[in-house]
Amino acid sequence: MNNDQPMWTPSPERVASASVTAFRLAAEKRWRLSLPDHEALHAWSVASSEQFWLSVWEGDGGDEAVIGERGERVLLDGERMPGARWFPDARLNFAENLLRRRGEGDAVVFWGEDKVVRRLSHDELYRQVARFAAALRAQGVVAGDRVAAYMPNMPETLVAMLAAASIGAIFTSASPDFGVQGVIDRFGQTEPKVLVACDGYFYNGKTVDCLGKLAEFAPRLPSVERVVVVPYVHHEHDLQAIPRACLLEDFLAPHEGQALAFEPLAFDHPLYIMYSSGTTGVPKCIVHSAGGALLQHLKEHRLHCDVKPGDRVFYFTTCGWMMWNWLVSGLAAGATLLLYDGSPFARDNTILFDYADAEGMTHFGTSAKFIDAASKFGLKPRETHRLDTVRALMSTGSPLVAEGFDYVYREIKADVQLSSISGGTDILSCFVLGSPVLPVWRGEIQCRGLGMAVEVWDDDGRPLAAGKGELVCVKPFPSMPVGFWKDEDGGKYRAAYFDRFPGVWCHGDYCEVTAHGGLVIHGRSDATLNPGGVRIGTAEIYRQVERLPEVLESVVIGQDWPPRNPNDVRVVLFVKLRDGLALDDALAERIKRTVRENTTPRHVPAKVLQVADIPRTKSGKIVELAVRNVVHGRPVKNREALANPEALAHFADRPELLA
Repeated sequence: MNNDQPMWTPSPERVASASVTAFRLAAEKRWRLSLPDHEALHAWSVASSEQFWLSVWEGDGGDEAVIGERGERVLLDGERMPGARWFPDARLNFAENLLRRRGEGDAVVFWGEDKVVRRLSHDELYRQVARFAAALRAQGVVAGDRVAAYMPNMPETLVAMLAAASIGAIFTSASPDFGVQGVIDRFGQTEPKVLVACDGYFYNGKTVDCLGKLAEFAPRLPSVERVVVVPYVHHEHDLQAIPRACLLEDFLAPHEGQALAFEPLAFDHPLYIMYSSGTTGVPKCIVHSAGGALLQHLKEHRLHCDVKPGDRVFYFTTCGWMMWNWLVSGLAAGATLLLYDGSPFARDNTILFDYADAEGMTHFGTSAKFIDAASKFGLKPRETHRLDTVRALMSTGSPLVAEGFDYVYREIKADVQLSSISGGTDILSCFVLGSPVLPVWRGEIQCRGLGMAVEVWDDDGRPLAAGKGELVCVKPFPSMPVGFWKDEDGGKYRAAYFDRFPGVWCHGDYCEVTAHGGLVIHGRSDATLNPGGVRIGTAEIYRQVERLPEVLESVVIGQDWPPRNPNDVRVVLFVKLRDGLALDDALAERIKRTVRENTTPRHVPAKVLQVADIPRTKSGKIVELAVRNVVHGRPVKNREALANPEALAHFADRPELLA
């Protein structure tokens, strides 16, 4: 990488006006400190975490404080991990904090691919939540009950979540592209009392019906007392095949004009149940707290993304990915939510950029896969769109390669804060992300999250100042899960994150700290390659292979070699090429040469093979472990977690892998 100069540096005016600057100066004054720069701010936020999170709660620097009773204590049992408790005396309501604004200004704008545009003002959103909450209460929903959504990213999903949260019910969701077994694997564990489901959705110009699937899985969820069907793609609805079903309007009709009551709840009262990707078995059910989600998201929106009241925040996400939960918290920071459901490549691949211009988008959230695809499509939004309101562009889902940075600044917008961010469902937030007051360096995540004691450790648990290792967090933070659902003794929770290094969160990312204080994620630890005993992150290979214009995407695994030898592997690369192209010896050799010249000889794949498709989770993550299992003839335990499980067939019984 050529990192002699940053790709973007914030102007002095932008640094001065950033919310994190006001927060830093307020912290200096309140706590009588010297915090001359962002590095000093981060060091204080970790060393004096109680002071830091108290300042976040109270909105130091000019932001609004959290609505609720804070109590005197900030942290109880802070030396325990897991086991620490934040704000143990507090009482608050998540929904009340998201619904604090009133008026006729936009709270939510919704685009449904190329067919639907809707708007909800702050007043209308409040009225709809009040009506839905009253209907839930009439259905017998109380604090601790589960409300599930099988929904697109549309306003009714947000309304259902806020209504559930106002009562203290636990919200859990899956996107409507999940198959029957995928829904049962999730909601069958968490046993919702009410299920909110769409009649279908639009994608890539097609209408996809969901009523058939709903009729199939609803009878297999005996806990569900009411199925609320939300009209979206159909005008007429026959619900006879769906037990205990009614249309949304019939569910809400008796409750027009009802007042909205917010239950005051403990900081660690459960808000969401999230699901792991489930590619190695039935998904883990991860329980997140209302206070933890609120405080962590306020910090990230305000201090790392510089979201201010009136900003218009977008993230391309489904309701089966934690970025939806992250996005909707933007209401608490005073932002307008820009929701989208459908293909990101509708309208000749430009719909998201059209959305940005039409709605004055300030924060454009997407995935590394989208940025790579836009580059491969030859899109030049800088020439075709204004994008004058966009201040920040965020990318997650997989590591954003250096060439993705090049494309953004060359073809999308030169003056933009490009934030590659990384965290996950496990923490409902980020360990590493962006900052509006720091430069952007090519291929690097800008910084560690404030209040997050992130380090990189070697295999023996020693911190690394340089080099590659495990991403760990050595101190508690508010958005740590409450636990796993029905994991009464906490054994599964501890095993997931704390077995490797007791008392330390081990996240499972293979990464390194850069000379600029940023980070580079090299892939998942459990998918790292180990040819000849040398650890290689898969993202290091993807960065090189996907530079080639012929390659649309790729997946790399370690194949046991010689066969049935668990002690060594050879690197095998599978590539999906542009339509009409075939992998020949010349292209295979060019791929290997590109990897060799830009990495090391150990990174070079022993085999390069073409496939028609590459399997991904529904949130777009490549499933290297599932591919590795297929190559080795082992079963893939939960194909329902994949967006395209049929793609696994391309990796089975490949004769090229026998020699």
